[in-house]
Amino acid sequence: MSIVPVPPHADKSFGAFLFDMDGTILNSIAVAERVWTEWAVRQGVNVEALLATIHGRKAIETITHLGLAGVDPAEEVRLLTLAEIADLEGVEAIAGAVAFLDALPADRWAIVTSAPRALALVRLEAAGFRTAPLLIAGEDVENGKPAPDCFLLAAERLGHAIEDCLVFEDAPAGIEAAEASGASVMVVTATHRTRLETSHPGIADYNHIIGHLAADRFLRLHPKAR
Repeated sequence: MSIVPVPPHADKSFGAFLFDMDGTILNSIAVAERVWTEWAVRQGVNVEALLATIHGRKAIETITHLGLAGVDPAEEVRLLTLAEIADLEGVEAIAGAVAFLDALPADRWAIVTSAPRALALVRLEAAGFRTAPLLIAGEDVENGKPAPDCFLLAAERLGHAIEDCLVFEDAPAGIEAAEASGASVMVVTATHRTRLETSHPGIADYNHIIGHLAADRFLRLHPKAR
């Protein structure tokens, strides 16, 4: 029998798990970059520079930051969202993520994404996830990641102190938001093209871990037997 590695944070107990969506439980990079590339070309924006900034952040903040003359950021976000909703090619779950979330108690986890709710719902369905018990979307907070507001709101609605929560994230903006909130952090590297410099432990996917509600009513991570 092969040795099953102990997952990061296995020595800790948590009240709840908070999951980013894109890049953390599902892969939507291809569609996001297709849609944003087309938008950047139309607007005369440097494609490579723009794509380096879009992941993990609210689209309204990304576009507003560009300061493009004659552009209504809210209208551009509306059009971008419609384009992303219409294009689901290549959207798929990170390995093991569906089974991992399905095994968790419904009142102990939430999805916390910068994406608009309508887009989040179609992507989650396309990737094979059941309806999330709690979904915090981009429009639910005024300040998006890297501000901690979204994670703080999720913890509050689940009824747990943020310090007792474990955030699963993949992008620098989300990791920064989780750090600012006071939560523990697990970095998911499934979609990373280059090594991310971070002090937090990570997992490549969810194939080898399970979340277990212990007798003391706290969540713990355990290795999945092979």
